[in-house]
Amino acid sequence: MDPTDDGWLQRIDWRRPWLAPYAEAGAALAARAAGQGVVTALAGARPAGRRFVPQADLPPEQAYEQYIDAEAAIPTRENPHDFFNALVWLHLPAAKRQMNRLQAAEIRRSGIGARRGPLRDALTLLDENGALLRAPAELWQALRARDWYHAFVSGRSLWRQASLQLVGHALLEQLALSPRKPLTAHVLLPPATAGDDAGLAAALDPHWLATKPFTPLPVLGVPGWWAANEDPAFYDDAGVFRKARPVVAN
Repeated sequence: MDPTDDGWLQRIDWRRPWLAPYAEAGAALAARAAGQGVVTALAGARPAGRRFVPQADLPPEQAYEQYIDAEAAIPTRENPHDFFNALVWLHLPAAKRQMNRLQAAEIRRSGIGARRGPLRDALTLLDENGALLRAPAELWQALRARDWYHAFVSGRSLWRQASLQLVGHALLEQLALSPRKPLTAHVLLPPATAGDDAGLAAALDPHWLATKPFTPLPVLGVPGWWAANEDPAFYDDAGVFRKARPVVAN
């Protein structure tokens, strides 16, 4: 993409609730990137000791994750996907570094194959589409059971005690530029020790992640995130708010 083809930057509404943790840094980065490109705007940034480099620096024979780990450099394209990837690196450098470290270690161990394996699958889900939800146990139980009525209607007040942060850069990109009802996050319940970036990085245990401990959450169902969800009928859409699959006995 041409660095000057940056109309998408003007389309980002930093007042949206899902962008709140990133709004200040994101608006400043977008202002710098306008007219000169994302990579140039990131010059001098060193999240977790990594620098941002043009995508062309990535050798064609080397995996993206391996290159970041070996060269302390993050290949970056002139597009919104990599803009939001950079923004998460700036906001959660230790957690992103841990995700990359685990990805690179798995590639060294197993190589690049047709399948990533459970740990790399989980890391990719978290990196692209993940979110962290701190919420009362009652709300968590409803979400895990896909009891959408209790999670969003009868138990709606529980969200006042909840905190949701998106960390997946693909999800952030889609919500920023084309928010739509079916967008669904893969949500983790972070340990109590994961109160900040360093704590989150320490909590990203490979054995835990390999179990894929995610819960689906259609993010525009979150109270206060989308005006249409004030109407309880919003949650009647079974194509988005799907029932849990029945457990099949062996």
